[in-house]
This record gives sequence, C-alpha cells and structure tokens, in this order.
Amino acid sequence: MVDVADKLACFQAVTGLEDPDLCTEILQAHGWDLELAISSFTSSNQSSASTITSDSDPRDSLDPTQSASSSGLVPAPNPSIAWKLVTLPFSVISGSLGLVSGAVGLGLWAAGGVLSYSLGMIGLGQGRGGESSARLVSVSAAASEAMEFVAAFERDFPTTRPNFVGEGFMDALQRSRNSFKLLFVYLHSPDHPDSPVFCERTLCSEAVAAFVNENFVAWGADIRASEGFKMSNSLKASRFPFCAVVMPTTNQRIALLQQVEGPTSPEEMLTMLQKVLEESSPVLVAARLDAEERRNNMRLREEQDAAYRAALEADQARERQRREEQERLEREAAEAEQKRKEEEEAHERAAREAAEKEAARARMREQKALSLGDEPEKGPSVTQVLVRFPTGERKERRFHSTATIQSVYDYVDSLGCLEVEDYSLVSNFPRVTYGRDKQSLSLKEAGLHPQASLFVELN
Repeated sequence: MVDVADKLACFQAVTGLEDPDLCTEILQAHGWDLELAISSFTSSNQSSASTITSDSDPRDSLDPTQSASSSGLVPAPNPSIAWKLVTLPFSVISGSLGLVSGAVGLGLWAAGGVLSYSLGMIGLGQGRGGESSARLVSVSAAASEAMEFVAAFERDFPTTRPNFVGEGFMDALQRSRNSFKLLFVYLHSPDHPDSPVFCERTLCSEAVAAFVNENFVAWGADIRASEGFKMSNSLKASRFPFCAVVMPTTNQRIALLQQVEGPTSPEEMLTMLQKVLEESSPVLVAARLDAEERRNNMRLREEQDAAYRAALEADQARERQRREEQERLEREAAEAEQKRKEEEEAHERAAREAAEKEAARARMREQKALSLGDEPEKGPSVTQVLVRFPTGERKERRFHSTATIQSVYDYVDSLGCLEVEDYSLVSNFPRVTYGRDKQSLSLKEAGLHPQASLFVELN
C-alpha cells in the first residue's frame, strides 16, 4: 500500500498532474511500472496528444502548445492512444437508471441500465390506462431516442453500415463491458454539410462497418436529441462528424481512448480503430480473463456448495435413518418388554387362579369328606358301593342304606380323582342314570341296597 502511494506521489511530482485518479489510471495502464509510465507520458507530451483529424484548418484543431496535463490526454502503454477520463453528467446516468437513479457507482448504474432496458423491452414503461408513469419516463426516453436514430440511419443508409444498438448510452456501455469490447460512439449532426458524405463513404464503407461490427459495440445518437446533446457536451465535441472510442472505468466516468473530429477517410478511420483495438487488447484480455476466473471461481464455489449440500443431505439422511432404526429397535424392545410383562402377569394370574381353584377344591373335598362322617361297619342296614372312574380306577365304600345318592356324589368329589365337576353316576344292570334330580333319594329307595356298582360318566 505504501509502495503504491509512493509511486503515485512520485508520478505526480514528475509529470505535474494533480488529478490522483487520472494518475492512478495511467499507472494501472502501465502495470504500476513508474519508469515506463513517466517515459510514456513524456514521449507522448513531446509528440502531442491531439486527436486524429483530416481537416488542416488550424481553427478546428487543438492548440499544439496545450500540454497533456491541461488537456487531460494521457497515453496508454503505447503513446499512440490518448487516454482521457470523462465524467458523465448525472442526467446521462439517470437516463438509463430510471427507478434507481439515486444510486452511485458504476456497479449500480450498470445494473440500473440493464433494468431500464429490460423494463422497456417488456412494455412496463406505461402506467394504467395507457398513461405514462412519471417515474419510468427516463427509463424509456434514452432507448426511444436511440431506436429513432437507428431507424433514421438505416433509412438513409440501407446497405452496409455499423450495427448501432437501439438503447441508451449507459446500456450500450454496459453491453460493451459484458462483451469485453470497446464502445464506438458516433454523434450525428444532420445539419452539418460533411455528415452525409462521411456516413456514406467512411462510416458505411464495407471495411470500416465490418471492422466496427466485429470488434466494437456501436452506439450512435443525433445531437439534436437529449442524450446525443448531453454526450456531445461531455465529450467536448467541437467539430462534426464526431466519432470516439470509449470504455467504462469507475464511478460515473469513462475513458476516452480516441476521438475523430471532422471528415476522415476510411483508411484513416480503419487505421485508428485497429491501433486502438490493438493497444487496448491487454486491458480487454485481462478483463476477460478476470471475468472468466471469477466465473470459474463462482462455478467452483457452486460445485463445492452443491457437493457440500449433497454430503450434508446424505449425512442427514443417514442420521435420520439411524435415528429411525434406533427408534424402531427401541419401540420393538419396549413392545417386547411390555408383552413379556403381560405374559408374566397372565401366567402369574393363571397360576394364582389355579392355586386358588385348587385350594377351593381341596377345601371342598375336605368339607365333603367331613360331611360323610365315619365309614359304617358291615351290617344289614349298610350298603356296599363300588365306583369306577373313566381312568379305570376303582373306589369302594360302605354307606348307611338311608344315605342319599348325594352322599355318593360327595364321596366321589372328596376323592379328587376327577378334574371336572359335571358328571353323572350310572348303574349298568339295569342302566340307570342317577342325575341331580335323583340325588335326594336314599340308596335303598334307589334300589342300590345292599350293594351297588356305579361308574362315572362325564357329561
């Protein structure tokens, strides 16, 4: 930073130029080579920084004694190109800005130029009911004037001609910036006697028109129109026909690389354009390479961002899948645990119920065994009863003949040989079923005295 400031101060001291921006532009054009910049400036000062003109009238030419420091003309790396910084009036800038006319800086007015051109192309220059919007008048005015000039020029010179763009100066300047070309400017004075011949023989000559169309962005304006008049004042056009080659710099300024005033032959015009293009090519190539590098860096960043987003999304998907799998396993484990607990509870409940049922049956057997009393001794009033079970097991007991059949049922129940409660006692010969309706009969009344053989029949 200190080295740059020292070079700037030294260059100002040697050349006598006071404008620091102008000195910075010169040094930048020479790659900040202080010796080369001073040598180029002094050699250009000795050889004159005047513009090309074919008219020898001294009244129409620049003062040969005028120094480069007073005229503002500064050589590029090759002293044949005259560099001059021109500050554009706010009216020219705002003419292409319109909606953002309050913005400052090249970046903002360039963006505004594109915006104004786009709005004009899609027809947003009209308000409701066909009335023009006051805020959009300036957006379409410059483009409208440019299109009128192009239409008139094509009508007067219908064959070979430069392809002038039908848009305002700022939009054309931005177009040249985007395409990495210089801007060829033609200011047309219809009332000047030299204009028709210059246009027909020089500007519309096949060689000049083809060279301009291939290597430049061409913009033209009628000086009777608003923007044409403003640009003639900004470029200080003193004679017509007037042509210039400019390029955008910074803020509201442009670099005037060369200008042609008065009648000029096609050969002189072509030579001037070739020289300007040749000696400006390093700047244009550097700008193109810088833009390409920015695009590559942007594309690389976008690819890196896309790869990062893809990796992030993949990680998030894996994490989501892992979390879902973990949740599923936890859910299944919880369900299995819940099922195990339910089964344990059911088993415990069944065991408890079985135990309770078995205890109840044991109590019931005990109670029925107690209700039977002691087994009587053999005697004429005692009945011998044999009971056979489905398993083949046999049990025998003596009962008083006055005991009821219910007593026999109680005896069977007290033995605990049956797992069921629904059964009947049946005799074989004759076959008689002693169901619940006959349980109140005594053994003697039922015909089972003095002895009986009964078997258990499950219902």
